[in-house]
Amino acid sequence: MKNIFKNTTLILGLLFLAVSLSLTSCNRSDDEADDLPQEELSDVLLRVTDQADPDNPIVYDYQVNSTTNPNVKLINGHTYNVEVIFKNGDEDATQEIKDAKDEHFLVYNFPNSDITLTRTDDEKSTRKDGNRVGLKTKWVVNTAVKNASAPSQLVLTLFHEPVTVSEASAVSGNGVIYGTHTGGETDAQANYNIVN
Repeated sequence: MKNIFKNTTLILGLLFLAVSLSLTSCNRSDDEADDLPQEELSDVLLRVTDQADPDNPIVYDYQVNSTTNPNVKLINGHTYNVEVIFKNGDEDATQEIKDAKDEHFLVYNFPNSDITLTRTDDEKSTRKDGNRVGLKTKWVVNTAVKNASAPSQLVLTLFHEPVTVSEASAVSGNGVIYGTHTGGETDAQANYNIVN
């Protein structure tokens, strides 16, 4: 009789522990407005507008977990206004990033391209530390493809809760990275081919 009681108590204790652990697992953030896990994002779109042709923006759609990357066509010597849009199916998730702007930051990496990037976000996408998230940018294309025998790309990364951020740029190999950060987690990463 004692063994049955001990076994029942042990089973109930283990069951209670399992339920407790499942209930206490949490998101990366206590604030639901900050939580935009990558698995909830289906697309990262670039709306690219050539300043020489402002009435005809082109949208390039990177589909999360796709095996192919969109080809972003850029003309040397041209200047483009670029807006990043995050989607979850048909729902625009960009506003969630704006609502939690102090918890997000975009880093632009252009391997094998000579593109000068300036962040043009308004106050709705500017963090309390004065750094712009990077949802809107201006690109001056000096040379879209520096070396024809190597791929030219944009690797765009959205970081969540970085410890520090800076809009500063740094040379990286044959290209430039715009934005630096320490800490945080990756909310999304999108890859685009740069062609001309």
